Amino acid sequence: MAESEAETPSTPGEFESKYFEFHGVRLPPFCRGKMEEIANFPVRPSDVWIVTYPKSGTSLLQEVVYLVSQGADPDEIGLMNIDEQLPVLEYPQPGLDIIKELTSPRLIKSHLPYRFLPSDLHNGDSKVIYMARNPKDLVVSYYQFHRSLRTMSYRGTFQEFCRRFMNDKLGYGSWFEHVQEFWEHRMDANVLFLKYEDMHRDLVTMVEQLARFLGVSCDKAQLESLSEHCHQLVDQCCNAEALPVGRGMCPASLLRVPPPLCCCPRALDHSTVLCWPVPSALPGQDVHLPASAHWWRGA
Repeated sequence: MAESEAETPSTPGEFESKYFEFHGVRLPPFCRGKMEEIANFPVRPSDVWIVTYPKSGTSLLQEVVYLVSQGADPDEIGLMNIDEQLPVLEYPQPGLDIIKELTSPRLIKSHLPYRFLPSDLHNGDSKVIYMARNPKDLVVSYYQFHRSLRTMSYRGTFQEFCRRFMNDKLGYGSWFEHVQEFWEHRMDANVLFLKYEDMHRDLVTMVEQLARFLGVSCDKAQLESLSEHCHQLVDQCCNAEALPVGRGMCPASLLRVPPPLCCCPRALDHSTVLCWPVPSALPGQDVHLPASAHWWRGA
């Protein structure tokens, strides 16, 4: 798309044309023609995969995972382009051929639903870390992202965007199904299911979970030091207006901690609708989302 076209606000029809459907799920255009290759992507036992629905705290999680798994220093992470260390499987760059040739252990990210990930992952051949975020915060962040992304140039209202979110009309499909699929696999030995809010509420426990899951051996003193370093990363993200260039934008206004999250029911209900206040990033507007999106009630 030419630059002039990218800067032109998208009409509803133009916005719709920016996606394509694969087995009933709306995906970004760069996924077209590569889904079979992704399904057959060769997975290694030493791989660590980070999977999220978009705007679920991926940038922050990848830094914490990199620090825990590599024993890196937070200051060193701040000087590197962390995205180069953790490529996204389905993105055009660096591309599947390059990712296949990366040296082990590879750290790989994806926003794809569980069912579209490499089949070897379904067989438990490498570790998968999944993080979910409360949708009332996620939808605000996703809206801001679409407005800032030149290839999307979304200019609809926030209420219209929420309707798209509710009707599975955004990239990567239904948030409800995306999270539900991974929740159903939370007991798999190779899957660690995390909640974004817990990163702020109880980071020490999350670091312990990550270290145990990744097989990182550390005594109490090392664990405390690791947790302190992770706190530094989270604080850097929350106290700054945005992460430094090269580490991804992370507005502090979108890092608020919502009410406590509950467990997931066996089925998500789209029928009942609640009216929630929108986070401070969009004062004066309301979000209409289903009751089930106030995390999940019941077991």
